[in-house]
Amino acid sequence: MCLAVSAIGLGAAGQFASRVTLVEVYATVVDERGNLVEGLPQDAFVVEEDGRPQEVRAFAAGDEPLSLAVAVDRSFSMSRERLTRVVYATQRMLGDLRPADKVMMLAIGSEVEVLSPLSIDHRAAYDAVANLQPWGTTPLFDATRSAIAAIQNTSGRRALVLITDGAERYSAATAAEIVAFARTHDVLVYPVTLSRGGVPVLSELASVTGARAEVVPDINRLPSVLSSIAGELRQQYLLGYEPSPRAGADGEGWRRIAVRVTRPGLRVRARAGYVPSR
Repeated sequence: MCLAVSAIGLGAAGQFASRVTLVEVYATVVDERGNLVEGLPQDAFVVEEDGRPQEVRAFAAGDEPLSLAVAVDRSFSMSRERLTRVVYATQRMLGDLRPADKVMMLAIGSEVEVLSPLSIDHRAAYDAVANLQPWGTTPLFDATRSAIAAIQNTSGRRALVLITDGAERYSAATAAEIVAFARTHDVLVYPVTLSRGGVPVLSELASVTGARAEVVPDINRLPSVLSSIAGELRQQYLLGYEPSPRAGADGEGWRRIAVRVTRPGLRVRARAGYVPSR
């Protein structure tokens, strides 16, 4: 699916002016130490689609509207004490969001429960997660797909923070299917795994969507990890380009996206590609 905006540039109110359809790419730039890099100009970025350079027609740095889904694993494999710490860290992260950011809270057990719908009412989200108790199994792949779908059709930038112990049980979807699903949706997926080892499919989900995966063996680190993710979501660059009307070169219309910067020592994370709308 091709996620696009109708735009050629930013107007006085920071909104895109409707004239042509552009593909949106949100990019995170870090230095060699992994620190976020702010203040880069448009001409510092190079965007390619299927290896062909694209003209960046729209550009914005930071402060783009955010719609965020936070999905918390509340299955029985999460102890009551650990879940209490997760709730505390999640509530702290809500304080790092900007007032205009929309957020929804999801609980993952045997099914995905919407604790609070997407809204700028951060207090409602805070209260909704407060009394979360362990319940159910963890069909992690199915739950991740449901969480991506829940946030996909909102406007602006979309992100999912998935907090889990990484245990997968009873999903109908396979690991390959959930990665394929994420590739065709424009949602940044930030998996946070509470274990000593990462889960390969969660790392792949982060990579193909332009986000990052975190492994947190010490739950005392969870508040700082979630705060770091919130900070990253405040400092991303929006690049918009108008793709050429041609068939994709990789599978069913899949178009590969590559983003880099011309400044030495900097790395870029951005989604791996998209499927054009029909």
